[in-house]
Amino acid sequence: MLEFLDVVGPASLFHLDQDGILPAHQGTGVEQLAIGDGGLTALPALSGEEETSESGLEDISSPAFCLRRGDEVVAAAGYLSVLVAPHCRGNQLAWVVASIAVAHALDAGLLSQRRARPYPSQRVAVALGFQELGAQLSVRLGDVPVDRGC
Repeated sequence: MLEFLDVVGPASLFHLDQDGILPAHQGTGVEQLAIGDGGLTALPALSGEEETSESGLEDISSPAFCLRRGDEVVAAAGYLSVLVAPHCRGNQLAWVVASIAVAHALDAGLLSQRRARPYPSQRVAVALGFQELGAQLSVRLGDVPVDRGC
């Protein structure tokens, strides 16, 4: 017998080709950071565990593209992730860093796809020129011991 342990979603699935990108025109100041850079590791602490987990930023293996305000990294994006510090949201920073990350991925010949569950994440995908092509629902199952008797 199977037990439902967790349900994640639904999430929208988006695709973008090289000709479809709508780049942010305010991308100046975006820098590329190495994975594990101290500035990059501070951003998840500002955003909290749930939002950081949803963003996927801590698990990236792609380059990270970041914006700073002073010494603080306030927005970062990898190829499939975006995270903005709570006190800086609503200023199109997600679009700016994601635009640079997506352009970098496309220039490297990679297929650009995005999974977006929260509505703000979906808005960023659309602002970048992504087209919604489907949906995803993930279910985590576990085994439930069955008493078979003797």
